[in-house]
Amino acid sequence: MVAPSLLPTRTEYDFANHIAQTIETDSDAGWDFIVDQLNTHQSASLVRLVDACCGLNLDLGVKGKSGILQSMPTRQAFLAKTCHRISFLYIPKHTSWLNQIECWFSILVRRLLKRGSFTSVEHLQQRILEFIDYFNQTMGDPFKWTYNGQPRTT
Repeated sequence: MVAPSLLPTRTEYDFANHIAQTIETDSDAGWDFIVDQLNTHQSASLVRLVDACCGLNLDLGVKGKSGILQSMPTRQAFLAKTCHRISFLYIPKHTSWLNQIECWFSILVRRLLKRGSFTSVEHLQQRILEFIDYFNQTMGDPFKWTYNGQPRTT
């Protein structure tokens, strides 16, 4: 986990700020984010962020009316462009198992949250951040997909 965000809401601004915070960890790098089809992952705020961070300075149009900002499909098409230094790969609907962060969330649930007892939201946030530090130090290697495309045999 590079730049965890622990917020009480999941708005388009929260997600765009999370992406901005992640990009700031290496502001000159290229970034490929794997995300699902959630509307906040295709927001006008995110388009504006990518436009600014990539130095594109495009006329983005008007949300709901014209240009790149017109609709979620037009925003998604812009955000998915691999020619940008920052791009998004959108996994198909109902395939959360393809999103590697879902694997990490599963680890978090099994190792911390499932049997955890927390006295407040702040205590929960503290424990999650501590777990992230522990995970990064002890288990923080890239996930290796082992699925070979063949049906499982029982």
